[in-house]
Amino acid sequence: MVNPAPCGSWASPITAESLVAGAAGLGEVVVDGDSVWWAESRPDEGGRTVVVCDGIDALGADANVRTLVHEYGGGAWWAFDSVLVHSEFDDQRLWRQDPDGTRTVLTPESEVPRGFRFADGRPTPDGRWYVCVREDHHRSGEPANEVVAVPLDGSQQVEVLVSGPDFVSSPRVSPDGRRLAWIQWDHPDLPWDDSELWVADLGDGTVEGGRCVAAAGESFFQPEWRADGTLHVVSDRDGWWHLYRLEGDDLVRLTAGEFEVATPQWVFGLSRYAFVGDDVWFARREGGVDRLALLQADGTVDDIPLDATSIGSLAARADGVAAVAASWTTEPEVVTVTPAGTGILRPARDLGLAPAWLPVPEPVRYPTSGGEHAHALVYPPANPDQAATGGERPPLIVLVHGGPTGCVRTHLQLGIAFWTSRGFAVADVDYRGSTGYGRPYRHRLRGGWGVLDVDDCVAVARFLADRGDVDGERLAIRGGSAGGFTVLAALTFHDAFAAGASRYGVADLAALAADTHKFEARYLDRLVGRWPEDEAVYRERSPIHHVDRLSTPLLLLQGSEDPIVPPNQAHLMADALAAAGIPHALVEFPDEGHGFRKAPNVVRALEAELAFFAERFCFEPADDLPILEIHT
Repeated sequence: MVNPAPCGSWASPITAESLVAGAAGLGEVVVDGDSVWWAESRPDEGGRTVVVCDGIDALGADANVRTLVHEYGGGAWWAFDSVLVHSEFDDQRLWRQDPDGTRTVLTPESEVPRGFRFADGRPTPDGRWYVCVREDHHRSGEPANEVVAVPLDGSQQVEVLVSGPDFVSSPRVSPDGRRLAWIQWDHPDLPWDDSELWVADLGDGTVEGGRCVAAAGESFFQPEWRADGTLHVVSDRDGWWHLYRLEGDDLVRLTAGEFEVATPQWVFGLSRYAFVGDDVWFARREGGVDRLALLQADGTVDDIPLDATSIGSLAARADGVAAVAASWTTEPEVVTVTPAGTGILRPARDLGLAPAWLPVPEPVRYPTSGGEHAHALVYPPANPDQAATGGERPPLIVLVHGGPTGCVRTHLQLGIAFWTSRGFAVADVDYRGSTGYGRPYRHRLRGGWGVLDVDDCVAVARFLADRGDVDGERLAIRGGSAGGFTVLAALTFHDAFAAGASRYGVADLAALAADTHKFEARYLDRLVGRWPEDEAVYRERSPIHHVDRLSTPLLLLQGSEDPIVPPNQAHLMADALAAAGIPHALVEFPDEGHGFRKAPNVVRALEAELAFFAERFCFEPADDLPILEIHT
C-alpha cells in the first residue's frame, strides 16, 4: 500500500550506512593467462585498495595498493606470469610479489617521505625491467615526472628513460621489447588539452632516437601495441576521441561518429579498448552513456550486446574481454564478454532492493545561457511505498560533478537513490566543459569556469521547475571539489537555490592557483585566466570576495588532509558566512584527504546533508540523524 507523506520525509531502506556496507569501487582489470585480476577500493576497510586475483585477495590484510602520482593516482599495479608488481600506499615504493608469496622491494628508500612515487607500469618482454612513470619529490619546487626503468631483480638501480617534459604517461613497451611509446605534455595543458605521442628505440634500461610522431593540437589517450608491432592510440584530432593506427608517421583513423572512446585522464591505468585477435573491442560514450563495440579488421563496427550503461577497464580475454560494467539498476561488476554471452566474475553486492527503488534517469538536453544547450540526467523520486501528498511537487537537488573536466556517472548510484527514495528529484548535470560530447563542448569552459557551469546548473533547475517536475521554491545544489566551487558560485552570484552543500569546494581561486599540486598548478590558466596577470578575474569569480551577495544557507564538508583543495578554503568561507550572519555548518574530517574514502565519514557527510536540507525545506526526516550544529 502506498502511503502519502511530505517529500523528504519518506521512509527508505537506503540508509547512509548501506552506501558503504560491503561496497567496493572496482578499478583496473588485468588478464594474466587464465587468471583475471582487478582492484577494489573498500570504504569499510578504511578506504584501502586491494588487488584481487580470481576472487581472492592477492596481498595481506594490511596492504593498501595506491600511488600518489599526480595525487589522484591510478595504475598502481600490474600482473604478469603470476607476478604482482604494486605500489604500497604508506611508503610509495614498488614491490614485487612472486607466485609463492615472496615479496621483494624494487625501489630505493626515499630521503623524504613518499619522495619517489610510481605509476602506470608494464614489464619488458624479457622480464628484466618494469617501465613506468616516476614522480620525484626530492628537488625544490615542482616534482619531476619521468619515465623510468625499474629492475625487477630488486637491485634498485632505477634508470631514467625520459625526462624534460612536465608530465608523462602511458609508457608502453612493444611486443618485441625494442620500442617504447608514451604520451607527454607541458604546463599549462592537461592530458585532455594538447599532448604529444612519442616513440623511441628501447635498449637495456636505455632509450635512443626519441621522436614526436604526432602533435597537432590534440589530446592522446591509451597508446597500445598490437601483437604484430602496430601502435594504436586514441586522439581527438577530428573533434571526437577516436581510435587511430600509426602507419609510418601518419595516424589512420579507425572509428568515426559523434561518440568518444576516451575519458579524461585524471588517473592512470584507464583502458577503453583491447585487441582481441584481429579485432578491436572498445567502449564508446554516445548520447551520454557507454556502449560496447567491435571493430573488425575490414573496418566494420558492430555493437556487442551488453546490458550496461557504464563500461571501463577493458582487457582482452580469450575471444572477448574482461571489464568493469554497470547499468542504471546494477552497481559495477567485473564481467567477461564474448560473442556467446556475458559472465560475472565479481558480482555487485546484493542490495536487497526491488527495481522500483532504483530510479532510471531521463536524459535531458536543455537551453542555457548564450543560446546554447547543456545536458543532464534527471532522476525522479522513486519509492514504491510512499508518494507525495496533495499533488506536492518534489524538492530538487542539482548535482555538480568534479573536474570540472569530467562527466556524470552513467550507472546506478546508491547515493542518488538515497535522495530519490526520500522524495527528492535529482538532476545530475553535464555542464558545458563536460566530456563525452566532443572536443568543442569539452573546451567550452575555457575562460568560463564559474560562469558557464553555474549558468547550466541554474538553467536546469529553472527548466525543471517551469516544466512542473519540481518545486521551484525548494531547489538545492550539491557538489564536491570543482563541483563544490560551482555550488559556492551559484549561491553567491545567483538566487535560484534555497540551500547548498559544498564538499571540499574552492572558495578562493587565487588561493587555489597559488597553493595546489603540480598536476593542476596551471589548470586555471585555461579555465579562468593566467595567474597573476588576470588577478582581477580571479577575484571577480571567487565567492570568498563576494559574501555580501550571499544569502543562501550553506553546508561545508572538508577533509583536513586535503592536498588539492586545502582546508583553509572551507574555514575562510565559514568565517565569512559567520560574519555575515548566514545560516551555515562546517563539518571537518581530520583523517580524510580529497574525497571521502572511509565509511564513517561517508555516512556522516551524507547524514549531515540530509539534516541540513531538512532544516531548510521544513520536513521531518524518517531517519534518526545525528545533531547537526547550524550556526546563524
